[in-house]
Amino acid sequence: MFILTLPLVRFDLITLFPEFFDSPLQSGLLGKALARGIAEVHCLNPRDFTTDKHHRVDDEPYGGGVGMLIKPEPIFAAVESLPVLPRRAVLLMTPQGKTMNQDLFRTFTDLEQLVIICGHYEGVDERVLHLVTQEVSLGDFVLTCGEIPALALLNGVIRLLPGTVGKAESLKAESFEAGLLDYPQYTRPAVFRDWQVPAVLRSGNHGEIDRWRRDQQLQRTRDRRPDLLEDRSASASEPMNIRIGNGYDIHRLVPGRPLILGGVKIPHELGLEGHSDADVLTHAIMDALLGALSLGDIGHYFPPTDPQWAGADSLKLLAQVNQLVQDQGWQISNIDSVVVAERPKLKPHLQAMGNQLCGVLQLRPDQVGIKATTNEKLGPEGREEGIAAHAVVLLVKEEQV
Repeated sequence: MFILTLPLVRFDLITLFPEFFDSPLQSGLLGKALARGIAEVHCLNPRDFTTDKHHRVDDEPYGGGVGMLIKPEPIFAAVESLPVLPRRAVLLMTPQGKTMNQDLFRTFTDLEQLVIICGHYEGVDERVLHLVTQEVSLGDFVLTCGEIPALALLNGVIRLLPGTVGKAESLKAESFEAGLLDYPQYTRPAVFRDWQVPAVLRSGNHGEIDRWRRDQQLQRTRDRRPDLLEDRSASASEPMNIRIGNGYDIHRLVPGRPLILGGVKIPHELGLEGHSDADVLTHAIMDALLGALSLGDIGHYFPPTDPQWAGADSLKLLAQVNQLVQDQGWQISNIDSVVVAERPKLKPHLQAMGNQLCGVLQLRPDQVGIKATTNEKLGPEGREEGIAAHAVVLLVKEEQV
């Protein structure tokens, strides 16, 4: 049972149309929150504070112009009639203000009182700003009245207050909470008009589901709101939640050694020379993972002078590197790699390589890209003196998944 003796936030709306709020304040989660005393909303009509017999609240602007302005006297009188709580802000709803966003709503939850002045007509007398601590806008457009953005602000702030939403965890996974859009969601039936719920959501594998949702958030944000990713990158005050790493490795081809790439043994008269199994593809991926987090390279963790790594299975080393990455609070979003070899032809083996890497890293096939190319007989790869591999990885913070 939720018990609250005092409202967490008191809202005082200065509005010419208090009836505008009647239905919304009695409906849904907003109505329930107010009924339980989580917040209080009071409406004051500036017309009740006029002194002339016609209760006039507007007048023509000095210097001419189209439309009418709300006079300062009734707004000042209405605001000054209110109690003043210690942590208070006075907001004016105007297209010239700071655009509402989730961070702004969150800051308002730390206040005890929000006084919201709803503009109307062509706006308010400029002297009203002497009352105001912050101007707030719903967006870069003009509405008929300030009551519409005021209602949006009410809803956005109250739903963040403890006790409004049943499960606080549900707030953390919403759009904009992590600077990303929400992931796609589905319910029964599993198939509707030939549109199927993605198989991963029906798999019961919660790790896979979490990774899929994170990938979908990133992709949806890139497609629909790339500005959000730009804002995240531009903000030096916020910790980075995405890291990119680049890896490269090359080994000499010699007789008497197996040729192993991506954990797959490939028939060839030559193999790669090295202290371990010399799997250049897996080594490049390991270096990319470590490089993304500035953790050095694989030589630091598996030095070629250490006999314990002689002939080591690089996939087992990759599993250790991946665990190190996870211990740092990161996980792999996707890998893109390319193997450069004149011979043998690697295309028939690419899927097997991908399967091996996905198994070790617990990734889906669509998260691991492997390509093969030649160097057009140029360089050590073209002369069949060696095989090289390049890899790029994208890491994301685990708590953002």
